[in-house]
Amino acid sequence: MTTRKAARDKAGMPSWIPRLLAEIVGIVVGLFVIYHVVKALRGLIIILAISLFLSVALEPGVNFLARKGWRRGLGTGAMFLGLVISAGTFVGLMIPLIIDQVKLLVDRLPDYIEQLSEFAGRFGIDFTGENLTEAAGEVGGDLRSFSRDIAGSIFGVGQTLLNTVFQLLTIGLFTFYMTAEGPKLRRAVCSVLPRHKQLEVLRIWDIAIDKTGAYFYTRTLLAGISAALGWGVFSVIGLDFALALALWMAIISQFVPVIGTYLGGALPLIIALLDSPGKAIAVVAYVIIYQQIENYLLAPKLTARTMSLHPAVSFGSAIAGGTLMGVPGALMALPTVATLQAFISTYIERYKVVDSPLTAEPPERWET
Repeated sequence: MTTRKAARDKAGMPSWIPRLLAEIVGIVVGLFVIYHVVKALRGLIIILAISLFLSVALEPGVNFLARKGWRRGLGTGAMFLGLVISAGTFVGLMIPLIIDQVKLLVDRLPDYIEQLSEFAGRFGIDFTGENLTEAAGEVGGDLRSFSRDIAGSIFGVGQTLLNTVFQLLTIGLFTFYMTAEGPKLRRAVCSVLPRHKQLEVLRIWDIAIDKTGAYFYTRTLLAGISAALGWGVFSVIGLDFALALALWMAIISQFVPVIGTYLGGALPLIIALLDSPGKAIAVVAYVIIYQQIENYLLAPKLTARTMSLHPAVSFGSAIAGGTLMGVPGALMALPTVATLQAFISTYIERYKVVDSPLTAEPPERWET
């Protein structure tokens, strides 16, 4: 009787209930604080995630240079220099293309509208060329006015540019440190873990380097092949800025998941359409033929050991990554999921599948 009374307070409540309520309140408050801290630091977290991804992607190249006798800092600097030169070349080739095509589109807009009016008239659609041309002139005037307004907002544009440059420099700084000091960083992480946990962390890290690095370098090789072939074909077709268009198609098609092929081929197609339908047909034919060559000849040989993701998994992971982190998340989704798949598969034991019509593979060829 005395024990029961001691276990209860004056209101007859068990003594463990206040402790439970205090723990629940503490957990809720802690989660609330963590949520707002993560929300406030979302930008920094994304920068760190991008930096970690880039450092893992650069690790195989830096390790290769280190085995050749290079210091890790010097090897990392060489890799960074190559990336900066490549990015600068790409941007330098694309800017004149964009300026020239926008100017060409504005100059030819009245002619395009007149042709559209004549084409629509064949189907009984009443488009008055003069009215459309006048409307086009008004639109052109609005665009020029809008351009002047943007040019006048030098402070806003400069602030945005400065913020972008700062973020890029921050990503570069973190990436350089994580890559050049990779062994030290891993030792620092492992020093606070017991031995069996250290082995697991290092195994995950090794899988991530293998999958992400192989993905990055094979995609770069495929982009180089695509750019070289595209440059030759576009030059033969007679497209202006053939090298810039080939680089655009190569980079976008290889590094943008799922829809990269369509986005990469869209710009050369539009440029060709502005010139002549024949060139546009030639571009479409080249894109289709090259895509078949890449899918069935080049990619299986180059990516056989990098990733074996089902197309549905690739599509879903790209959407999930884009939802969480925007464009960077979509770009990092495939190697991340491949790393998780490779890690989890080591703990999964697979068994022989029983024979059943529901599990039967379709025949490879039709038999008569």
